[in-house]
Amino acid sequence: MKFFVDTADVDAIRELNDLGMVDGVTTNPSIILKSGRDILEVTKEICSIVSGPVSAEVVAMKADAMIAEGRKLAEIAENITVKVPLTWDGLKACKVLSGEGKMVNVTLCFSANQALIAAKAGATFISPFIGRMDDINLDGMDLIADIRQIYDNYGYDTQILAASIRTVNHVTQAALVGADVMTAPPSVIKSLASHPLTDKGLEQFEKDWAKTGQKIL
Repeated sequence: MKFFVDTADVDAIRELNDLGMVDGVTTNPSIILKSGRDILEVTKEICSIVSGPVSAEVVAMKADAMIAEGRKLAEIAENITVKVPLTWDGLKACKVLSGEGKMVNVTLCFSANQALIAAKAGATFISPFIGRMDDINLDGMDLIADIRQIYDNYGYDTQILAASIRTVNHVTQAALVGADVMTAPPSVIKSLASHPLTDKGLEQFEKDWAKTGQKIL
């Protein structure tokens, strides 16, 4: 499974990228707001760090304006993925932009039917929002499994990008049900390395090593 990092924090992106933990980056208007930086400036810097897809989201609501914004964003770098909402206008924009050879991430997906029509519109990525489904007592992993089966049934190339990932369990579950990609904040990705038994084992090793009185360096 590919790992995308959901942030515009260039220092965090650089750290994870140096470890080989970043296959791409996702941003949205809320993330850009948090960064406090100009969208074109920070996105260009991110694209200079990461070679994989970098999602930059349009903010217009109508198809023609989305297309214009998408073309502007795509000029930033070759690895830009234009992010559009899963609305009828967003699908129109997806069809045009993907037809021009641009990568398109269709976001805010909450049903298998939405994922199906996004694939038919030429989406490169479909982004079902797991955490937000959990918020209303629905199982986001069931949605991913349904999308996986539909895409496999008909040979769609659209990649399933599990979004709104909030816990390490979300990552495990998304991988098990066949998501192609997951995107998560840096804190969640770093948490994948943590386990209480690892900490307990290290604590015992340190105590035993101290008793030997030895040094390696």
